[in-house]
Amino acid sequence: MIYSKNFTRNFRNYCMCYWISYSREREREISFILTLSLVVNIPANTTWTQNGVTIAGGHGEDDATNQLNWSHGLFVIDHDQTVVIVDRSNHRIIQWKNGDTTNGQVVAGGKGEGNGLHQLDRPTGVLINKEADSLIICDAEISLRL
Repeated sequence: MIYSKNFTRNFRNYCMCYWISYSREREREISFILTLSLVVNIPANTTWTQNGVTIAGGHGEDDATNQLNWSHGLFVIDHDQTVVIVDRSNHRIIQWKNGDTTNGQVVAGGKGEGNGLHQLDRPTGVLINKEADSLIICDAEISLRL
């Protein structure tokens, strides 16, 4: 499933989506494995802060914009540190702007489970392709739509 969105900043991430087919009792599913290939240069003497900060969710599992339900994948936009999260059981993609930890913004799906243009059905991965101005969503339960 590909949704277009116009992005104004220049950043690059490379990924590959692979199809994997498997059967379950009572249903056939198609799933994606989202593999991101990023070059990261972390010096060997780097030290890490030991206290984490919640930047998304943290208010129990449900469907409000300050909640997540079985988050399944994420993508960080380099230029502004916006976090784009796959909220699998809420059938949506939600983004959290850097510094705003109160509510996310639904950017795809969120209109219930289904295969309509405004719906997702248990998405599994997300990435942003700057060159194509696209938000690319791997959705496990429906056919790929372009």
